[in-house]
Amino acid sequence: MEKTSIILDVDTGVDDAFAVLFAAMHPAINLLGVTCVDGNTNVDQVIANTLKVLDAAGAGDIPVARGAVRPLLGKSEYAEYVHGADGMGDLGITPSHRKVDSRSAIELLRDLIEESKEPVTLVPIAPLTNIALFLRAFPETAKKLHRIVLMGGSASAGNATAAAEFNVWHDPEAAAIVFQSGVPITMYGLDVFMRPGATSENAAKLLKSSDPAPQFAATLIQAFIERLHVSPITLGDYGAVACVIHPELFTTEVFDVVVDTSQGPARGQTICDRRAPFLKSIEPNDLTDSAAVRVVLDLDVEAVEQLWFKTIDKGWL
Repeated sequence: MEKTSIILDVDTGVDDAFAVLFAAMHPAINLLGVTCVDGNTNVDQVIANTLKVLDAAGAGDIPVARGAVRPLLGKSEYAEYVHGADGMGDLGITPSHRKVDSRSAIELLRDLIEESKEPVTLVPIAPLTNIALFLRAFPETAKKLHRIVLMGGSASAGNATAAAEFNVWHDPEAAAIVFQSGVPITMYGLDVFMRPGATSENAAKLLKSSDPAPQFAATLIQAFIERLHVSPITLGDYGAVACVIHPELFTTEVFDVVVDTSQGPARGQTICDRRAPFLKSIEPNDLTDSAAVRVVLDLDVEAVEQLWFKTIDKGWL
C-alpha cells in the first residue's frame, strides 16, 4: 500500500488525541513525527499527553519535539474548561516512558522534510506558532512541503469568540504568516469540525475490544461526553487527517482568505471572500494580504466516522 507521509503539529487535548490515534494507526499514513505547541494546555503537558496517545496507539519510535511555549504576541489562553487541567479530561493516565526528541520543533520539521524521499504534508491541528516560526527560520525547506492541511479557522462563525476559531484566535499573527506563506493550504475549520462524532454507545462498543487503542479511545469519548454534557461529542481534529488521505469524502472550495490580526472584536477571524466574481471585481483590493485557500465546506459524515472507528478498532463492524 502506498503511504502518505505527514507530520502532525499538536496541542494535544481530547480531540487532538483522536487525530493522533488515527494518524499513528492508519496503514496508509506514514507518521514521520509530531511537534507540540502551547494551545489547549501548556506545551509540557501537551508533550506528556502526546506520548500517552502514541503508547495507546502502539506506535513505533516516532519522534516528538517540544515547540513554542506561548503565542508570537500576547499571552496564552488555554482551553482547560473544555479539556481539563491536564488537557486529557483529568483522567490520571499513566505517564509514558517515551523520550522527547532533543531537537526543537522547528529543527525536527526541517530535518524530517529534508530527509524524506516522499512529499510531506504538514498537518497542524493546533495554534500555528510552530509553523510560523518554521516558515520564517527555514524558508527553503518550507518550499519542499507538498502542502499544509490544517484544522483551524472558519468560513462562518467562531467558537473562541463570535468571530474566531480557537486555534487561529490563540495566535492570529502566526496564522497570518502561515496563510500568506505561499504553501498550498487546505483549511478544515469549524464549518465541518463538529459534525463527525462519537456517542456513549460507540464507546461501549469500543470497550469490548481487548486492544489498548479502542479501550483508550472509549475512555476519552465517555469522559468528554460526561464533561461537556453533550452527545455525540466531536471527533474534531481527526477530520483534518482524514482529509489528507480521503479527499473524496470532503467538499471544498477555494476562497481568498485573510486573518484578522487587529485588536478589535474580529481578532483571529479567517475572513473568506465568498462573493460572486462580479461583486469582487467592483472592489478587487478590499482584502489586503489575502491568500487563496482551499476551504472544507461539507463532508460525508457517516463515511468519515466509520473510517475512524474501523482504523482504531480492527474488529469494528
